[in-house]
Amino acid sequence: MPINITMPALSPTMEEGNLAKWLVKEGDKIKSGDVIAEIETDKATMEVEAVDEGTVAKIVVPAGTEGVKVNALIAVIAADGEDVAAAASGAAAPAAKETPKAEAAPAAAPAAAPAPASVSAPAAPAAAPVASAPAASDGHRTFASPLARRLAKEAGIDVTAVSGTGPHGRVIKKDVEAAVSGGAAKAAPAAAPAAQPAAAAAAPAAPKGMSDDAVLKLFEQGSYELVPHDGMRKTIAKRLQESKQTIPHFYVSVDCELDALLALRTQLNDSAPKSKDGVPAYKLSVNDMVIKALALALRDVPDANVSWTDSNMVKHKHADVGVAVSIPGGLITPIIRSAEQKTLSTISNEMKDYGKRAKERKLKPEEYQGGTTAVSNMGMMGVKNFAAVVNPPHATILAVGAGEQRVIVKKGEMVIANVMTVTLSTDHRAVDGALGAELLAAFKGYIENPMGMLV
Repeated sequence: MPINITMPALSPTMEEGNLAKWLVKEGDKIKSGDVIAEIETDKATMEVEAVDEGTVAKIVVPAGTEGVKVNALIAVIAADGEDVAAAASGAAAPAAKETPKAEAAPAAAPAAAPAPASVSAPAAPAAAPVASAPAASDGHRTFASPLARRLAKEAGIDVTAVSGTGPHGRVIKKDVEAAVSGGAAKAAPAAAPAAQPAAAAAAPAAPKGMSDDAVLKLFEQGSYELVPHDGMRKTIAKRLQESKQTIPHFYVSVDCELDALLALRTQLNDSAPKSKDGVPAYKLSVNDMVIKALALALRDVPDANVSWTDSNMVKHKHADVGVAVSIPGGLITPIIRSAEQKTLSTISNEMKDYGKRAKERKLKPEEYQGGTTAVSNMGMMGVKNFAAVVNPPHATILAVGAGEQRVIVKKGEMVIANVMTVTLSTDHRAVDGALGAELLAAFKGYIENPMGMLV
């Protein structure tokens, strides 16, 4: 009996995915555990493994297909000893059965059409010019901007009779105004409905929120293009809009001195054991130490390690710290689980692995879903300070700015120190101002006295 391979659900919320690549072809023999395809979700590219042995009888969904629904048939495997051709033809049968149904409705329409046509036959000659109205003398449709079409309609001008001076002969606002002042032919009442769909089809989709005049000006200048949103950008937009609309954000900022931390980092990196090739076992970054400090601060202030629900406050037993990683087209937040229990070297190596696989979109859903808090570090980009958006179900996110030399006052004297500004964004329903300040004080303590992170 043929074995159906369907689009897998790679996460609980996945509804569809893109079949990026087939790693097998029809006729290939496979065994359980073989990687047969790559599936793209909005956040990652996942490998699909075969669960049965057999021969690839038919690839139903070709590589590069987007928007394949979960559980949709994508391939058929012929079991050992089974006729491959029979299995392949069996896969094609459902599609063949559906084709007549799809064609039945269009076929029925022409059958019913003659009766009304015979009744309205005397009007047919008058209708002929209407059908040809959208076409110009060279056989092409008349192109017009949305504003030009509207002005022409209001003035009763047949837009197809107006000569366009815009790009590629497009009819624009000044052309319609010239036609109005010059007494151009009025549009026939019956012609307007027929002409409008053709013009509308030719017009570009205007960015939402822009006036017709602004869109027209941009179009005439050729200064923009419309780029469709991919799945990742749609997901980011949906989640962040939901966050700002439903979560009452509260912000707390503090400056942290980095000199002791930078000195300890240098000491730890210099003492890292090396392989035979001279490669160190780890190389700590400031961000690795920020992750550890935030995790320890949440351990020390457990009331801030929470998530809000309508009926309960969820108090987490571990600090699972998500770290925002910029990737082409958006960002993703891999999670360091139980970060308060891990050494700095472990956190560092995990982040290097996550960062590499995130850019390749190879993270598994369980590696970036969930978590109890997050870190967004833009210090390496030279950003001094900023406020991040809370990512549900988290109740906090820490925005980290650049470390820089600043003049500060110590014991009544001005000295130069390396200082960074961090801003904690909180869900005020779960972490109010005082609790947020307590959490930041604990974080600041670990940053300025980093030896405490080694205990």
